[in-house]
Amino acid sequence: MKRNYIIVALILLSFFVISFLTNILGALNPSASSSFTLSETMAGFLPFSFFIAYGVMSIPAGFMVEKYGEKKMMILGFLLAALASLLFAQKPTFSTFLFSLFTIGTGMAVLQVVINPLLRVSGGEENYALTSVLAQLIFGAASFVSPLVYSWLVTNIGNDENTSPIIQFLSGITPENLSWVSIYWIFAGLSILMIVLILLIRFPKVELNEDEKVGTKDSYIALFKNKTVILFFLGIFSYVGVEQGISYWMSKFLQVYHGYDYETVGAAAVGNFWGLMTIGGILGLVLLKFLDSKVVLKIFTVLAIISLAFALFGSAEMSLYSFQASGFFLSVMYPIIFSLALNSMKEHHGAFAGILVSGIMGGAVVQLLIGFISDLTSLKVGMLFNFVILAFILSIGFWAKPLIKNKTINLRKKED
Repeated sequence: MKRNYIIVALILLSFFVISFLTNILGALNPSASSSFTLSETMAGFLPFSFFIAYGVMSIPAGFMVEKYGEKKMMILGFLLAALASLLFAQKPTFSTFLFSLFTIGTGMAVLQVVINPLLRVSGGEENYALTSVLAQLIFGAASFVSPLVYSWLVTNIGNDENTSPIIQFLSGITPENLSWVSIYWIFAGLSILMIVLILLIRFPKVELNEDEKVGTKDSYIALFKNKTVILFFLGIFSYVGVEQGISYWMSKFLQVYHGYDYETVGAAAVGNFWGLMTIGGILGLVLLKFLDSKVVLKIFTVLAIISLAFALFGSAEMSLYSFQASGFFLSVMYPIIFSLALNSMKEHHGAFAGILVSGIMGGAVVQLLIGFISDLTSLKVGMLFNFVILAFILSIGFWAKPLIKNKTINLRKKED
């Protein structure tokens, strides 16, 4: 099939926008908590509203894509994000925020289901490994940029000395004392731009591989009875839980325990967390050429545990940098757990992948638990729950028994 690099470029841009909208919550947490006077449990409902949509929508989205096609579903995903962002930007209340986050999360879940198979077809199967890595780099870059954009907005909205047309325009439509809400106008604009681009581009026909098809009702029932499936679902659940359990609460932690400004230093720390995660992912790809994936998972998980310990119990400066460093060590977990899972099953890979993606709801449930524990005790004690999750992820490196191991380069054999 002829390669369609316009579609590849559109998908890479989609990855950027998805990440830009998704990974801003950690930077927004202190602002939203202050504006709406939220307890830690109530603050935990913000990521819960967003990530629970993955649990609700991931499997149905697979069936909808097969029925309606990739173009219509991508438009639907970005339309949901645009409408939800506009709703909250115009009516910034806590209840509206929860509803808009769930709606945006639903849109992002739909997009995640669509774009990976579309990237394989458009860029070519022989280039899929390369384009997937490029997509992850762009995803990480957006996660780094979005907190910086938030910081730029909140420090300039309402400042009459800033003559930037964007700032002047947003200052006129953003409620006073809620400057952080302005980023939702940006989200709406990006989503509408993506809809226009998608409407203008002709999409190729996507023939799904057997391991990309969503499967039947019977295949899901059979998988849910399988202990390995449940354990790997909990693996993805745990990974997204700890990823958000650190990134979502770190800015608030740095403010409460060390007095760092959450609109500047805290937001930058969240951005650096995601930036270092991207860099760690590149190193992880190299290490997987030389080491078994279970060994890499164990090494990085132990280092993540050490880094989080320094972040929670170290000095102000140590805490600031250790939180950011933890992103580097979390970087390899998702792809390794996902690949170990799929390589542990002989069949029903499409249905299994749908179950695994629904495990992203871990980002919802864990935040509620951390918030609830924090209200009963303190935020520091609440964040200790991340160690429980990391311990389970570490266990995967011991009990996983993949049918196919990742191919490694044997240097000793080459020398012989």
